[in-house]
Amino acid sequence: MTSLQISLLAVGAITLLAVLGYNLWVSRKNAPRQADDWPQPISDDVLATEEAGPIEPVMGDDLSHLPQPEKKPAIDALIDAITPIEVDALVSGDAILAALPHTRRVGTKPFAVEGLNETTGEWEAPTAGRRYSAVQASVQLANRVGAINEIEFSEFVIKAQAVADDLNGDTVFPDMLEEVARGRELDQFASAHDAQLSFTLCAKASAWSPGYIHQHAARLGFVAGVIPGRMVLPSAVQGLPPVLSLAFDTQAAMADDPALSAIRDFDLSLDVPQISRTEAPFRQLRDAALLLAQAMDGVITDGGGHVLSEAALDAIAVDLEQLYDALDRRELSAGSPQARRLFS
Repeated sequence: MTSLQISLLAVGAITLLAVLGYNLWVSRKNAPRQADDWPQPISDDVLATEEAGPIEPVMGDDLSHLPQPEKKPAIDALIDAITPIEVDALVSGDAILAALPHTRRVGTKPFAVEGLNETTGEWEAPTAGRRYSAVQASVQLANRVGAINEIEFSEFVIKAQAVADDLNGDTVFPDMLEEVARGRELDQFASAHDAQLSFTLCAKASAWSPGYIHQHAARLGFVAGVIPGRMVLPSAVQGLPPVLSLAFDTQAAMADDPALSAIRDFDLSLDVPQISRTEAPFRQLRDAALLLAQAMDGVITDGGGHVLSEAALDAIAVDLEQLYDALDRRELSAGSPQARRLFS
């Protein structure tokens, strides 16, 4: 073999190694970031959830130290059409429960029955073993599906009358046309004052694995939910909806090997009417988005893919304060039981 041939072989070998090295570098660069890419130490609890996928929130924890939500009757004249059911004598909770229809909905609207507790003098959902001096039935006038219509109101009349008959009670129904009109007005207000904010975090360079997203979100207090690819930031008040939700591709979360799933974006969402303004939910949404974008080398965009600047976020905050004020004036404050029902 001549020296020329040897030189050519050497050059070829070096070129081949260079190509292989470059391809390996590109492959590593484009591979989704894994949870252990983050240099900060993490707890065993977080590590245990990174590759296991979404889990049920732990229900065995002692939550007695958390504040309890404000308790109010489920039926409210502000958003419900109500019919009283007059009974001649005290009626047991067992009797009311037995009289309830199999489904607690009228079309797309919730149907409810309450009793006036003989002991406390307060309206409440009927409970076995208690006695009630009065009963009332209701149907919600509007929700995110729309306003109640004449067909739904007629179905309400049928169901409420059946309950009254089973309890040997008498009832007088409100005027259907007036209640339907009230439902339409309430629906118009709700449609004009509804807001569900969502920011999208997009990767600038390398994609993210599900474990990588879980690790960073867990640092901010998010916990895995029951739906694959979903995490939530719990409310500070026990039993209330989560303040924020984080969602990414469900199929990526359910992959045989989630570590190989490449996720280039995920959504952070806030359902404004569901969360009290006292929890500063938009500030939490904004802070979470900024922190995650910084830590994960991402950028915050709107639904159309446009990058959101600080000025744009400030403008959203101002608009939200005006929305909160409008809901307060209508006695449908964000996070109140009435608002959570109306905007659902």
